[in-house]
Amino acid sequence: MEYLTIGTWTIIAIGILIQVLRSIRLVPNQWAYVVERLGRYHSTMRAGFHSMFPFLDRVVSKIDLREDTIDVPPQECFTRDEVKVEVDGVMYISVVDPVKATYGITNYRYAATQLAQTSTREVIGKLLLDQTFEEREIISQKVVDVLKEAGTVWGIRVHRYEIKNIQPPTTVQDAMEKQVTAERNRRAIVARAEGDKQAMINRSEGTKQEMINFSEGEKQRRINEAQGRAAEILALAEATADSIREIGRAVQRRGGCKALKLRLVEQYLSQLRVMARSNASVLLPLDLGNLKQLLNGIDIDALEPYESSILSEAVNPSDKSSEVKMRQSSDVRRV
Repeated sequence: MEYLTIGTWTIIAIGILIQVLRSIRLVPNQWAYVVERLGRYHSTMRAGFHSMFPFLDRVVSKIDLREDTIDVPPQECFTRDEVKVEVDGVMYISVVDPVKATYGITNYRYAATQLAQTSTREVIGKLLLDQTFEEREIISQKVVDVLKEAGTVWGIRVHRYEIKNIQPPTTVQDAMEKQVTAERNRRAIVARAEGDKQAMINRSEGTKQEMINFSEGEKQRRINEAQGRAAEILALAEATADSIREIGRAVQRRGGCKALKLRLVEQYLSQLRVMARSNASVLLPLDLGNLKQLLNGIDIDALEPYESSILSEAVNPSDKSSEVKMRQSSDVRRV
């Protein structure tokens, strides 16, 4: 009996020692321990050394305060245009209130996962298939907003939610690939057409500029030729006027009329030699064989009435010079 009593007290002492040792806790960094006393919430132990009341206090949950990554399993969703797609994602959360995470919900990880799935189905159900691929950020942001609203009650914070894959059916994938190929071909045709259009525009602009340059050059050439011909005509006119004035002065001198008659005869004979060498047939109202009659027909005395006007034109040209020249030219033609 005595041994039985000693053994019993030994067991009780060992149990008390174990409970005392268990009441001493070292909480790691970024962890929180929720403590209950007699079945009710008592305190939350943060990082460091803590002691509890043996037999009355106990740790009901150990909460990791670090950011946690939760994979959202794949699920089937229907878009607004009745296309079934398979969507999965990943969620990043952290516990900000260990008490709410312990007493506000039984399993905050499972609850956050289920809420993310239902929110994803709801958002995708409002979008077309093409929009689900283009508006991933909008889908993620709407899911995060819903999770944040629920997280205030659960004591968690949802930092972000990302969609990993959106998997449409095989038939839809084939149709999308054909659509992408057709769109790529269309853009290539449009780009080629735009290039051809621009090339034609550039060629036409070059042809236009070439024609403008050619017309400007032709215009300048004609202007230069006209100015050259005008200068030539002016020079010939001035030379002719000078020669007429010199002839007028020569006629006024002694023996001038005879010299003029001799000069006319020489020119006449030189022209006859040219006509004799040519193959052309010429009709003249004179007998070319009778040279004496031809020389007698040239009357130098007929020029004497114009001697005064010729002399005045040679010495002091005036506005009447053109009329005198015309008269002399007509008289010469008649001769």
